[in-house]
Amino acid sequence: MSVQIDTQFVPAPSFRSYLILVTTFSMLIPTFFFAFMVFGMLDGAGSAFAVIAGIFVFLAAAGGLWAYLYYGTVRYLLTMTEMTWGRGVLWRQTGIVPYNRITNVDIIQGPVMRLFGISNLRIQTAGYSANQLAEIKLQGICDPEPLRGIIMDFVRSGHPVAAVTGAETAPIPASVSATSPEGQAADAAVLVELREIGAVLKRIEEKMR
Repeated sequence: MSVQIDTQFVPAPSFRSYLILVTTFSMLIPTFFFAFMVFGMLDGAGSAFAVIAGIFVFLAAAGGLWAYLYYGTVRYLLTMTEMTWGRGVLWRQTGIVPYNRITNVDIIQGPVMRLFGISNLRIQTAGYSANQLAEIKLQGICDPEPLRGIIMDFVRSGHPVAAVTGAETAPIPASVSATSPEGQAADAAVLVELREIGAVLKRIEEKMR
C-alpha cells in the first residue's frame, strides 16, 4: 500500500471481502436468538428450520450489503501535523488526531485477517492510553509496518511552536525525503513561516524607534 502525505488513501480491496465474510457469519448470533422463538411458535421442525434459514439469509444479505457499502466510505489522510479519518454508511463519522497526542501505534491481526493479508493499526492517544483503548483504528491495511513507521516518525519529530507568531511548524520526519514533493512543500512552508517571523520582528523594531 502506497501512502503519500496530504493524499487520501483507503483500506486494501481485500478488506471489503473480509468485512462481508465476518459480517455474514456474525448474523448467526441473532439467528440463534430468533430460533428459540420460532421453535416455540411452530410445531413442525421442518417449518421451523425453513423459517430460521430464511431469517439467516435475510440478515446475512443485509449485513453483507452494509459491509459492501461501509468499505466505500472509509477514508484516511496523513498531513504534516495530523491524521484524519472518515467512515459511516448511515451516520458519517470523521475525526482528527494531531501527532503530538499519539502515544503508541499497535498492529493488530487476527487469524481471519491473516488469511486476507490485512491488519489494523490501533492508534492510542494520551487521553485513551490509560484505559488501553484506541481513539481510532486504521482498518484493512495490507502493509502496516511502513505506515506505522511514517506515523511514529511524525510523533517522534514533535511539533515546536514558533516564538513570535505562535503558529505550529512541523519538522520533516526521516521517512519523508527532502527531495520528494512532500519535503519540498514542507521546506516552502518553513520558508514562508520564517519570512512572516522576520516581518513581525521588523514591525516591532520600527515601533520601538
